Amino acid sequence: MKKSFVPLILLFVLVQPLFAQKDNMGWEKWQYLLGEWKGEGNGQPGQGSGAFSFQTELGGNVLVRKSHTEFPANGTKPAAFHEDLMVVYKTKDGNPVKAIYFDNEKHVISYDITYSENKIVLTSEASSAMPRFRLIYEKLENNLVNTRFELAMPNAPENFKMYIEGKSRKVN
Repeated sequence: MKKSFVPLILLFVLVQPLFAQKDNMGWEKWQYLLGEWKGEGNGQPGQGSGAFSFQTELGGNVLVRKSHTEFPANGTKPAAFHEDLMVVYKTKDGNPVKAIYFDNEKHVISYDITYSENKIVLTSEASSAMPRFRLIYEKLENNLVNTRFELAMPNAPENFKMYIEGKSRKVN
């Protein structure tokens, strides 16, 4: 090996851990959710099964959740599916307290995020024209999480009711 490459290799070895740490900076409260999850849920519009994943993107500046759920046909309802994408992003101070959600049903939801010991709570703003939404991730065990999606009607924006809830197990 040429001597001119030794400093370059040494620099790479020393700097590489700094980039790895940067990717997860600010995501400490989300750490248990990083990876791939499979689960089953129940609620409206029926029982379904699906999967979701969380991973950091863009050099650790955003956290991306992708989700896909299948609902089998039952009696009068044909089979259906739901896909969504949510991007959690950091504010100027580096805290991940905002998210934006998109799905195949043309919903777009902006969320504010709060944290407690074992929960991450995403809540949309109150509006007189549309329901208010709340998405809660609750860590139950190391590889088990409960996800709850609630909504509140415009005339009662603090009166959230469960719409769908399910447990998911980490698979990767």
